[in-house]
Amino acid sequence: MANEKEEVQQNQINIELSEEIAEGVYSNLAMIAHSNSEFVIDFIRLMPGVPKAKVKSRIVVTPEHAKRLLFALKDNIEKYEASFGTIKRTDEAPRFPMNFGGTIGEA
Repeated sequence: MANEKEEVQQNQINIELSEEIAEGVYSNLAMIAHSNSEFVIDFIRLMPGVPKAKVKSRIVVTPEHAKRLLFALKDNIEKYEASFGTIKRTDEAPRFPMNFGGTIGEA
């Protein structure tokens, strides 16, 4: 029993999360590219009325880790849908109103 507890403690990772990273970065578009040795995932923020989108974060992972991420996302989506219902999916690109529904201001 003591050996099992020691083994579990040895396999634990201490993960630090800074305040800045904990705030997160909003993204409503992702683009994925790959080579034989890595996957590159760019998280992009597309804003209404702005013709240029910015990459807000880039994550580079190994193919093995990309597959683990795929399975982890699948598992979490299944749990989410079990609690909150099916996530609706459309094949359309996101459409934003050019003026957020209000009048266009002048400066």
